Amino acid sequence: MADPSTYRPRPADIPTLPGVYRFLDPNGRVIYVGKAKNLRNRLSSYFHDLSALHPRTQQMVTTACAVKWVVVATEVEALTLEYSWIKEFAPRFNVMYRDDKSYPYLALTMGDVYPRMHITRERKRKGTRYFGPYTKVWAIRETMDLLLRVFPVRTCAKGAFARAQAQGRPCLLGYIDKCSAPCVGRISREDHRALAQGAAQFLAGRTGPLIRQVRSEMKDAAAGLEFERAAKLRDDLVALETVANKNAVVFDDGTNADVFALAMDELEAAVQVFHVRGGRIRGERGWVVDRLDAEEADALMEALLTQVYGDAGGHTLERDGESEEARGVDDVVHASTQSIPDNILVSAQPTNSSVLAQWLSGLRGGRVTIAVPKRGQKKALMDTVAANAAEALRLHKTKRAGDLTERSRALEEIEEYVGLDSAPLRIECYDISHTQGSHQVASMVVFEDGAPRKSAYRHFTIRGPAGEGASDDTAAMDEVLTRRFRRLLAEEAGESGYDEDGVALASGPLDPDTGRPRRFSYRPDLVVVDGGLPQVNAAAEALARLGIDVPVIGLAKRLEEVWIPGEEFPVIFPRTSSGLYLLQHVRDESHRFAITAHRKKRGRAMTRSLLDDIPGLGPAKQRSLLNAFGSLAKMREASEEDLAGVKGIGAKLASTIYEALHPGAS
Repeated sequence: MADPSTYRPRPADIPTLPGVYRFLDPNGRVIYVGKAKNLRNRLSSYFHDLSALHPRTQQMVTTACAVKWVVVATEVEALTLEYSWIKEFAPRFNVMYRDDKSYPYLALTMGDVYPRMHITRERKRKGTRYFGPYTKVWAIRETMDLLLRVFPVRTCAKGAFARAQAQGRPCLLGYIDKCSAPCVGRISREDHRALAQGAAQFLAGRTGPLIRQVRSEMKDAAAGLEFERAAKLRDDLVALETVANKNAVVFDDGTNADVFALAMDELEAAVQVFHVRGGRIRGERGWVVDRLDAEEADALMEALLTQVYGDAGGHTLERDGESEEARGVDDVVHASTQSIPDNILVSAQPTNSSVLAQWLSGLRGGRVTIAVPKRGQKKALMDTVAANAAEALRLHKTKRAGDLTERSRALEEIEEYVGLDSAPLRIECYDISHTQGSHQVASMVVFEDGAPRKSAYRHFTIRGPAGEGASDDTAAMDEVLTRRFRRLLAEEAGESGYDEDGVALASGPLDPDTGRPRRFSYRPDLVVVDGGLPQVNAAAEALARLGIDVPVIGLAKRLEEVWIPGEEFPVIFPRTSSGLYLLQHVRDESHRFAITAHRKKRGRAMTRSLLDDIPGLGPAKQRSLLNAFGSLAKMREASEEDLAGVKGIGAKLASTIYEALHPGAS
């Protein structure tokens, strides 16, 4: 634990201009990013009496060993730079807004030749339009089922679509008129895309014109004695009105707005946001965060809006050849960083509100207003959002009571029982997975502050001395740790070139001015291996050979014993220990990640080995077959005609493939 006075800059060296500052730990990692209108005043506040600081701020300044700053011209530039650094470094002492759950969205893959409607929880695919978020999966399924009556676009996956094309017959949805069956040519490519665009416009808020059109056509059909057509149009009208009525009208003037409300206690804060487009509520999201430095509502709201909308720069609201004016309203894609409305309503005015509004206006390319509603419909909606935020905080505290306390206690127990100098804030765990020595894979999982950091997970393919794998688990563990920490030493020494895996090394040591993260840049405080004393000793020998001074322990599955290198007897944690539970979690996560990587490698190898033996079937044609059928098992179920229907596979090659997949069948 560092003494802040050892790295405190002289006040005279700190400028009085706007800027952004970073606190760095002994490994050069950025642990906190902040901005200031006056850098000298702001930084001086961190080096006063420690007892006067908030506990989390005390922990931050004693964890850090250096502070750096950059001067900028304006407060808007400071806000932009602060956001970009928080996003790049993910500092552990900054407030990070993350969803309290993963929300489902209704997606239209407008980038496909035949657009597909489906339900998803990811929102990153290029050429796809997302609508939501929805709070319940059943609600989105109801919406999708009703829409397919009027807009029967395809919902099948790529493999099912290819099979239907090859077989020349549609799936069940095609027979019950819930799909227009483009797979068998019942509808042209242009007409199917028009259906998808109509569904997108309806979901984006243009409900009125379509409902009026269907109602008019229904009356005309009835007047012309076309009763069957009139009955179908009536059912379509009911479906459209049902979908439209699911989203309540809250603003009569058709306002586009995002409505944010905060609920706080001494330790945490909950945020709820309602996304309103065309005057209707289109979705909601929620976050729960720790109050790291006793931030007030204004500071939390500023951090929230900065992170929610920070990626909007460079995004265009024009997609699929349509302008915003042609669609009538903004896309109600996941109202996150791709869509900034012109009105942002908040329960508390954010710090530097005018600067923030100026920044968001620049990202949007149009004026953005940030306001606290005082009366009328907007105030009524804000009260509803605030009530939802308060309820979310209550449920979160009920569900996760003591979670932070337990994680801290677990790290303290590991420190005590294993005999470490300090709590292991970064733990790396390694596991080996294979099938009787073949397809050997190792995993590396990372836990920081007692929680998984999945972006830092890695897996390794075990090569062995002759390129045929390691002789046993201890040799595999030795290889993995040697490769991982040799890479770390190379980056710390500023070596150039490539490592053993062909990955370019950093072109110099860690930059103390930026703390830019590298692929394997950070030393762990504790290395955990899955196994007993032999695996622990192998790991310790590998680290000692490289001159790495990092504690190593092993967790044996049989009795959940903790082994320390060189010790004759294991350390026994109490069965109810939080520390033991955390080590089990780390070990199980490493095992899961290793098994997943091993199964993928084994599956690819088994599939490739069989297909490689078929004459005339090169890598490109193999990919076409796997894309069409999905797996070797599905390929075996296919007929020669099905195989011949795949692009690039003719009748003669299809016969050869069929015979290879069904030896002895003829």
